[in-house]
Amino acid sequence: MRERIEQCPSRLTRRSEYLRVARGRRKAVTPGIVVQARARDTGQQGGRQDGQQGSQQGGQQDGDGKVFRVGFTASRKVGNAVARNRARRRLKAVASDVMQHLAKTGTDYVLIAPGATVERAYDDLLGDLRSALRRLHKSQGLRESRGSREEKRDEGSGDD
Repeated sequence: MRERIEQCPSRLTRRSEYLRVARGRRKAVTPGIVVQARARDTGQQGGRQDGQQGSQQGGQQDGDGKVFRVGFTASRKVGNAVARNRARRRLKAVASDVMQHLAKTGTDYVLIAPGATVERAYDDLLGDLRSALRRLHKSQGLRESRGSREEKRDEGSGDD
């Protein structure tokens, strides 16, 4: 039986939050899971455009970038509603086991269920998510903000 985690990660709930992660263009594809990731800007208020802090599970606040957030999705290509819901439930279970250990704080993740998620063995899904997160983090897959990239470029082009 799985251990129950003490604090659930915050969830992505709005379409704009999912689109922001997709625009980050960082993803790792495995047979059972596709993971998209994007580091949150420090000025973002949990994806809310009206300046209000979003409600968070466990009383956590994500506007300061101290927690990670996760969203789950399965397209119609996975199958009917029953199959899509099962795929999402499996993603949530895998994420609760793996993300608390490997996810980076201040980062938004979207876990996408391809068609194989429903039939894939649970241990294989765990391995898929672990390898996807390691690949994203190893390749510095989480892009820095535009300002910090420009600062590094300016430092590197100095006339020494």
